[in-house]
Amino acid sequence: MKYDCLIIDDEKLLADSTAEYFNLFGVTAAVVYSVSECRKFFEDNSADLLLLDINLRRESGFDLCRELREKTQIPILFISARSSDDDKIIALNIGGDDYIQKPYSLGVLLAKVKAVLKRYGSTDTAYSDGWLTVDFNARQAFVNGVPAKLTALEFRLLTYLVKNENRVVSKQEIFDNVWEDKFTGDGTLNVHIRKIREAIECDPSNPKYIVTVWGDGYKFVGGKQ
Repeated sequence: MKYDCLIIDDEKLLADSTAEYFNLFGVTAAVVYSVSECRKFFEDNSADLLLLDINLRRESGFDLCRELREKTQIPILFISARSSDDDKIIALNIGGDDYIQKPYSLGVLLAKVKAVLKRYGSTDTAYSDGWLTVDFNARQAFVNGVPAKLTALEFRLLTYLVKNENRVVSKQEIFDNVWEDKFTGDGTLNVHIRKIREAIECDPSNPKYIVTVWGDGYKFVGGKQ
């Protein structure tokens, strides 16, 4: 069965109430309470987004995220009662899309989840030209059939450019729709663009897919390179 959201949290009452609230407002949600239950869930089911607690009894949500990132780029929102900046940095560096502090407002969390689902939603399931394939549902890019090594943020940026194929996308539009943060700087964006080029281009120093439009932004040029 396919769900919009899978909640992985060992706080049973909180997880159950969150799922119930989501289902009430049109976001189909399932719940598991451990790493092993998460693995079992994906044997017969799928989800478009994960809400993942950092502490899962004696198990680690960080370790589970690393395991999942070897197979998929599904959006992962970390939830935790821990407020350490180090935890937030680790969560984002290993592939998390956001870090949400407990206790959280169900209404605010639902809005965040809906925004992420909308961002990834598309009538197209993939882009493919024989060299580059971007599978939007699996959250994975392939270069000549080999999985490309991209972080969750890099895949999100690539997806946004691909879905706006052959259109110049301004830096501000990227900040607003990929980072959702107007304070992100040009330097940070340039670094991520470079990493994506290194992952998908035949010659990253002479890019054919992601071209720079000086003074305007970037454009994804489709077609086999």
